[in-house]
Amino acid sequence: MTVPSPPLRRGPRRLRRVAAVLAAVAVTTSACNFGEPSADEQGSPPRLPTPSVSPSAPSGASQSVVATVIAKGLSVPWGVAFLPDGGALVTERDSKRILQVGPSSDTEGLKITPVRTVDQAVPQGEGGLMGIAVSPKYDTDHTVFIYYTTATDNRIAKFTLGAGADPNQAPRPIVTGIPRNSNHNGGQLAFGPDGYLYATTGDAGQGALAQDKASLAGKILRMTTDGKPAPGNPDPKSLVWSWGHRNVQGIAWDANKRAYATEFGQNTWDEINRIEPGKNYGWPRVEGKGSDQQFTNPLVVWPTSESSCSGAAVLERILAAACLRGERLYLMELTARGTVLGQPRELLVGEYGRLRAVVAAPDGSLWVTTSNRDGRGTPAADDDRILRLVLESSGGAGKS
Repeated sequence: MTVPSPPLRRGPRRLRRVAAVLAAVAVTTSACNFGEPSADEQGSPPRLPTPSVSPSAPSGASQSVVATVIAKGLSVPWGVAFLPDGGALVTERDSKRILQVGPSSDTEGLKITPVRTVDQAVPQGEGGLMGIAVSPKYDTDHTVFIYYTTATDNRIAKFTLGAGADPNQAPRPIVTGIPRNSNHNGGQLAFGPDGYLYATTGDAGQGALAQDKASLAGKILRMTTDGKPAPGNPDPKSLVWSWGHRNVQGIAWDANKRAYATEFGQNTWDEINRIEPGKNYGWPRVEGKGSDQQFTNPLVVWPTSESSCSGAAVLERILAAACLRGERLYLMELTARGTVLGQPRELLVGEYGRLRAVVAAPDGSLWVTTSNRDGRGTPAADDDRILRLVLESSGGAGKS
């Protein structure tokens, strides 16, 4: 199948215009308000950027986060990676399919086209076909990277799309031997601002592996596109970038190239961590925040019943986390120092069920996937879905 790849229409002018509309306004949804922060955590509400609001909107015009269903009828959509044409590749964990969603649309929403099935993936529990990343040089190399579970391990592989690519050719593994289990497989892939490929892994149900630097379990890995340790890794001979993780499924970077990751705790606390090379994040010695100086504390913790956040995305100054058990999206405003300002705010609480992936789209919106068909949710008739979140002004200026 040929996947078109015209260049994205994005640049400094659009980003400046996005920044210009970040007025201090309350952010609401049609069904729920963010609510007030606690007295000891007063901070400005998150201001979600959008390219659709004109900077000339009247002062005092209210703005709201609006969710639109742009795709439906999916089955456990896990990873989302955008192509240069503005469409996205989406993995389905249990069906082992890779779908192209958009950029064309029909009366049902964005057009969904199967691209290929990864027969090498073996879905079981939380394992299967998970993360996906598009090469930064996709215009010329047409390369896609995937993270999936086999009968013996988790692995990272790559394949090509487009003219001349064989859809029946098996993806070529570049990293193998990542410990697997029915739970705690990690699974996220993303290219960082440095151009290297990052992968998040789980502890495979064996907490001690997270503290074992010789194991790839419970780590964030950093590599070249051939699966070799990237230059600048803490250990030049190792893929390990950070360690002491229980189960990381989301990673994203801010404009200052700082990385943030969502992490599942055990029974008490789930976390948002700022990821730094060579740092030990404590699992299984610590869940949540601790006092041992050899471990790096998280930026934010939530009770597991209110979070279990999988996906992470950064849009301008906003860090978003999509939560499964908590059935909500958290928004956090990042400071210039890489900390969180004020109290994280919630939206979509219980409206769409379990939320798994959240990614920043090329047009300045957020895409969020639901995960109600993963065996732990209560699926609606049109689940699973992809939502598009934008900021809309009621002042009459530039609504999307």
